[in-house]
Amino acid sequence: MPEIATATAASWTELIDLLYRDSWDPALRRFRSPYVFRGMHDAAHDLSSTLLRAGRGHRDPGRLEAHLVRNFRKYAHLEAQLGLSMWNWLALAQHHGLQTRLLDWTYSPLIAAHFVTASLDFFDVDGVIWCINHRETNGRLPPPLRDLAQREGVDAFTGEMLDEIADSPEKLQTLSKDDFVLFLEPPSLDERIASQFALFSVMSNPARRMDEWLAQNPALARRIIVPASLKWEVRDKLDQSGINERMLYPGLDGLSRWLSRYYRIRGPESE
Repeated sequence: MPEIATATAASWTELIDLLYRDSWDPALRRFRSPYVFRGMHDAAHDLSSTLLRAGRGHRDPGRLEAHLVRNFRKYAHLEAQLGLSMWNWLALAQHHGLQTRLLDWTYSPLIAAHFVTASLDFFDVDGVIWCINHRETNGRLPPPLRDLAQREGVDAFTGEMLDEIADSPEKLQTLSKDDFVLFLEPPSLDERIASQFALFSVMSNPARRMDEWLAQNPALARRIIVPASLKWEVRDKLDQSGINERMLYPGLDGLSRWLSRYYRIRGPESE
């Protein structure tokens, strides 16, 4: 079975070339990448959702998720008026750290690179940026969802769009006996969602890791390794480009996170 293509960036310029590879769209005659990106500080980590990590050994992760989201919705109702769409509530819950089947992605390759280098505590290990062609993943969707995406001319769904076909995660899984993944674009819940150009992946089967599914569909993805030896250069150039916590986490918390990291002294053992 073919493996997911993996390349190691040897320099900042090579990293940029790899991130923007295949971004030319001949139909539009514009540079519009079909990929979405997820940066991780440790290349050894898999694409397990927080639901899978929290519920290891749980016989039915979907049932666990339903309990978590139901109670989140009940107690958060006064602070968040999102209407009836369960998908918007699921996105809000994920956004605030509840364990769900969703994984965070971004349309921005540089924001993905930020998350590879955001924690100085992991500068001694290689990081990774996953690149998923979300236009091609739509080709593996069940016909009702695939037809909806084509009719609306979208690559990522909104909660309201998903409600037309499956108004709950449980109903989503009944659309096909085969596992599939789709991308959910949340409403602008707060400035952080907008600043990070964020969207979420949704596995139809909550017990399935996304990297396991991609291993069976390797043409849909590629991985870019960011070596530990390159992380300081990437970090400094992202800061100079304005890609940092101050911009991605609007408010005083983000400002404090940026300043705390930016002024941390690089010790000789890291050089």
